[in-house]
Amino acid sequence: MISPRNWKRLHAAACAGILCGILAATLAPFNPNPQNNVAWLRDVDGLRFGERGTLISSRPFAAPGPTGGAACTMEIWAQAASPRNTGTLLGYYSPEDPASFAIRQYKQGLDIRRALRSAFGETGVTNMVVDVFHPGGPSFFALTANAHENFAYVDGALAERSSRLAPFCSDLTGWLVLGTSPVADFGWTGSLRGMAIYTRALSAAEVLEHFHSWTKTGRPVLSGGEEPVALYLFDERSGSVVHNRAGSGPDLAIPDHYLILDKPFLETPWHEFKPTLDYLFDALVNVAGFVPFGFIFYSYFSTVRRFQRARGLTLLLGFLLSLTIEILQAYLPTRGSGMTDVITNTLGTALGALMFRWPALQALYSRLGIPVLQ
Repeated sequence: MISPRNWKRLHAAACAGILCGILAATLAPFNPNPQNNVAWLRDVDGLRFGERGTLISSRPFAAPGPTGGAACTMEIWAQAASPRNTGTLLGYYSPEDPASFAIRQYKQGLDIRRALRSAFGETGVTNMVVDVFHPGGPSFFALTANAHENFAYVDGALAERSSRLAPFCSDLTGWLVLGTSPVADFGWTGSLRGMAIYTRALSAAEVLEHFHSWTKTGRPVLSGGEEPVALYLFDERSGSVVHNRAGSGPDLAIPDHYLILDKPFLETPWHEFKPTLDYLFDALVNVAGFVPFGFIFYSYFSTVRRFQRARGLTLLLGFLLSLTIEILQAYLPTRGSGMTDVITNTLGTALGALMFRWPALQALYSRLGIPVLQ
């Protein structure tokens, strides 16, 4: 038999423990300005991106050339930390078009993604995946485009030819973010040795020539017709600025702290939804994480406080707690802020309250002499 005093003490400790556990799991460590894990390589030119590191252009990129963005080439000389990782290597951002173009690592490949838009907003994403990374050293990746086709080269050799992205060159405008997504904590780990952007589509022979010059001398041999918008050699070896060595594009800056350029605040469920197993797993975890909260707090309100509307009060507290967490997470670069979590957390609270009223548990309460409102 549990005495009323011990039952009350037990509940107070359980409620405090559940509340502290949820806050620790969702907010700790509460650091709005985490360290930016970007460092210069020691023996060669380049930057190393650790977990949660970012590099941002000092100003937005303008439209890439007099052709209106119909043709361009992007060269990236990089090495992934692991061929099994995922993360955003680079992305462009503008307030009007937050995620127009991005290149993400997907295991040993690069997933080049371009948002499709209409007068009604974003209608989908078109992408092209190319195997790029290999163990033992950096890889040289070049992506060219004209008005009709895209050509992807790896170490100077043609790897993919497609029309799925063309024309993507007009999307290379706005702020350039390297090492993570401009709108989410989706970091890339590895080293970046060089990068260049040109306002025309280089030929296969020019890409091969650039591959040899990048890998031998650390810079491309420009014949005079490439018209680079930006050329980043990463040869500073110190400081917080990567200088643009050619063209009209901006320099790159290493921020003092890791940051997300435009992190969503309480993102809507239809924007958060992804038809993936990871999304389903996260939703189930968020439901399960609040089941103990619903169980313990409903038990407290119905057996200790003896409230007539214990279930409704429990659901309200679960909703308010989740909403508060999501609001606070909007100020943490390493956390997401969305209404999907509020919905799943509230559902978990409801399930926990329902579990407390299971007949088998009701019989146990009776044997222990615990008064439960019917």
